[in-house]
Amino acid sequence: MTINFKDKKALVRVDFNVPLDKAFNITDDTRIREAVPTIRQILDAGGSAILMSHLGRPLAKLNADGSVDRQKFTLEHLVKHLRKKLKARVHFADDCVGKSAVKKAAALKPGEVLLLENTRFYPEEESGNAEFAQKLAALGDVYVNDAFGTAHRAHASTTIVANYFDANHKCFGLLMDREIANATRVMKNPAKPVTCVVGGAKVSDKIILLERFLDFADNIIIGGAMAYTFMLAKKGAVGNSLVEPDRVKAAKEFMKKAKAAGVKVLLPKDSVCGDKFAADAAVQICLSHQIPDGWMGMDIGPSAIKSFGKVVRQSQTIIWNGPMGVFEMPSFAEGTKSIAKAVARATSKGAFSMVGGGDSVAAVNQMKLAKKVSFVSTGGGAMLEFLEGKELPGIKAITA
Repeated sequence: MTINFKDKKALVRVDFNVPLDKAFNITDDTRIREAVPTIRQILDAGGSAILMSHLGRPLAKLNADGSVDRQKFTLEHLVKHLRKKLKARVHFADDCVGKSAVKKAAALKPGEVLLLENTRFYPEEESGNAEFAQKLAALGDVYVNDAFGTAHRAHASTTIVANYFDANHKCFGLLMDREIANATRVMKNPAKPVTCVVGGAKVSDKIILLERFLDFADNIIIGGAMAYTFMLAKKGAVGNSLVEPDRVKAAKEFMKKAKAAGVKVLLPKDSVCGDKFAADAAVQICLSHQIPDGWMGMDIGPSAIKSFGKVVRQSQTIIWNGPMGVFEMPSFAEGTKSIAKAVARATSKGAFSMVGGGDSVAAVNQMKLAKKVSFVSTGGGAMLEFLEGKELPGIKAITA
């Protein structure tokens, strides 16, 4: 960060959209922890920090009377934890614009933090309303965007607000800088061989990403339910597995492109199958192209775990996005766990690894392997769009 923050109020867009339990306790504070270095640098330089964030989608889940459920979606739940992590005085404003926010922002002293209320309590946030963004901008002297997870949204607090600061008064935070640098590294200058591991439910969600990987990957491993659409494209029997019949043609075309580009596409040779989509399903191992009627592929099987793991361990650059199976069900979690272990092993031998996407990140965190991979991205959708080569509004707003 090139700005001198001394005696300045820094308006910082963070991504504190963290999971909470029913008692509103934080169950995973990764996004808060990742934002701490940026906030601390501002405070240590003699500045103060005014933090903006969203939490959930409050306008999509209104109370019966049409009001916002403030108890469920208030950022006040995070104040105590934030004080502990920052070791600083943290104030809370029960609004993000209006008298409360203006008064508390004006009174903020160097070394102090003000957390504003959930920006998504206002429909103007997601619509990118200029007047709303201008009110937010008026609270600070400089603007810092450290919320990579929302960089693909042209919202008021992530993008439009930057219009009210000149080039010398806006910048990326430390996390945002790292996200951009690491994603750029794997696309522009990766050590070979490059292996991209892609999982998840739908080919339609990942086909653009898969095609982008053809530009620089040596191997593309496909797992998760999306693998069965590819099996269908190869005329395999997939039983009751989740497939997208309308994406079979796209899967066939992708495999042709991969062959022409000299990129090896690996599909799971076998699968752990269940007789229903449930944690207590009966289980059997089947060849992935010979799944019987009444059974569905729920995870990659032992042979696939072995072959996928070998390819990952022999790689010098690894990108992993998406689970290999129904990771939340213990009977179908082993494939995803095996990839996490293989990525950590390759990293320990000098490979560069980047992990992104909810279930992939959950797997490395759950297995306490987050520090054994090179970089864990905080941005699911934003990471995908960046890797797909799309221009993210939140990034353009700072660099343009």
